[in-house]
Amino acid sequence: MNWTDLNLIPAMPEIVLLAALCAVLLVDLWLPDEKRGITACLASLAVLAAAVFQVALWPGEPVETFSRMFVLDGLSYVGKLAVYALVLVLFALSPGYLKTRQIYKGEFYTLTLFALLGMCVMMSANHFLTLYIGLEILSLSLYALIALRRDDVRASEAALKYFVLGALASGLLLYGISMIYGATGSLLLLPDVLAAGLTQMANPWLLKLGLVFVVVAIAFKLGAVPFHMWVPDVYHGSSTAVTALVGTAPKIAATVFAFRILVTGLGGLHADWVPMLNILAVASLLVGNLAAVMQANIKRMLAYSTVSHMGFVLLAFMGGLHGFSAALYYALVYALMAMAGFGVLMLLSREGHDCEEIADLAGLNQRHSWYAFLMLLVMFSMAGIPPLAGFYAKLSVIRALLGQGFVWQAVFAVVMSLIGAFYYLRVVKVMYMDEAVETAPLSMAAASRVALSVCALGLLLFGLMPSTLMDWCVYALGKVL
Repeated sequence: MNWTDLNLIPAMPEIVLLAALCAVLLVDLWLPDEKRGITACLASLAVLAAAVFQVALWPGEPVETFSRMFVLDGLSYVGKLAVYALVLVLFALSPGYLKTRQIYKGEFYTLTLFALLGMCVMMSANHFLTLYIGLEILSLSLYALIALRRDDVRASEAALKYFVLGALASGLLLYGISMIYGATGSLLLLPDVLAAGLTQMANPWLLKLGLVFVVVAIAFKLGAVPFHMWVPDVYHGSSTAVTALVGTAPKIAATVFAFRILVTGLGGLHADWVPMLNILAVASLLVGNLAAVMQANIKRMLAYSTVSHMGFVLLAFMGGLHGFSAALYYALVYALMAMAGFGVLMLLSREGHDCEEIADLAGLNQRHSWYAFLMLLVMFSMAGIPPLAGFYAKLSVIRALLGQGFVWQAVFAVVMSLIGAFYYLRVVKVMYMDEAVETAPLSMAAASRVALSVCALGLLLFGLMPSTLMDWCVYALGKVL
């Protein structure tokens, strides 16, 4: 690398975020527990500063740096802004919940910032090793966050399961990367570089075997069947604030992660990875929806519904150019739905009792009609009921599938969505038709109420005007493809 030609500007948001993260770490060392709000404010300012730099530095065209290993393009730009916004919403929603669980500590904020940094590196990776570094920064942060409640057996068990399975998936990814490097002679995720390697390749089966291992790693990170075993345990075992992080922003990063590898890097092997995604998507829709129907625990229900939603994302990758933008749109909408849903669960939790069972939502409309309405929007959107954003997300995927001739997959997705509507509408029925068991008043800080309302109402806004977000997705991918 020629250091005199090094351009740090494309990576300036990550540099700012890392510098601010170090400052938050140092300041938090000297703060007593009763002043932990200062750490929360500093962490929020760190995310906001990175977001401001991200907005200000967008050059309009893709810019590469670090010997083409890091890229700032439309895809990373939209993805990063989305995860910045989600983390800011999480910081606004979680303080009351964290205080009642005695985990209102600096570790929650610093580890979340590390996870955010890992996601940003992942989304700008133009090289397999850069991608892997970002993935490991994210994964290690999530392992520690899940185990944050050290006196909770479920949290420790969930963190250990996630760590073991995550280490296995990382090993498979590295093994696949090594095979791809052996076949092509390059680790850059660039069509021209890999295409040159493919023309000189002596053993095509080595590349295809490497592709299988990489697809397995992608399926694990998305939580697709049969690599979904960690999802319900992690969702159930984690504190709800951590679950809100695990189930939202990393899904966007994983979608971009999949796009960088499969479309940008290995687009020439489209005929090989589409059948793999077909199997994973169909299995995820089937297992995710059928398992969710049987759940009484709402966090486990949302975990299995996540598996089915990731099936839709994988189906979208089979839909060609329109499918890629549909996949990004679906990931963004799903993250918004999940954040609003877990925000309501944090609201209903109190000291000594987490809102984890569907029965805990009984009579929510009698206790607070506005919060019941927000949860109704979330459930309707996840079920794909118009005019909410979830409906347009599913519709865009189905359109992309039909455009590529995948008729039976589109029909299957519609049937699975009808099954999924059952368990989402069951939650609505419990909120509006069952008698309230709890009578304690619901209280939430003003910032938390505003953040929760914006998330849920955003689903209605993007459903009524879907082109506002879809245009961004098309623009983002248009700068990459």
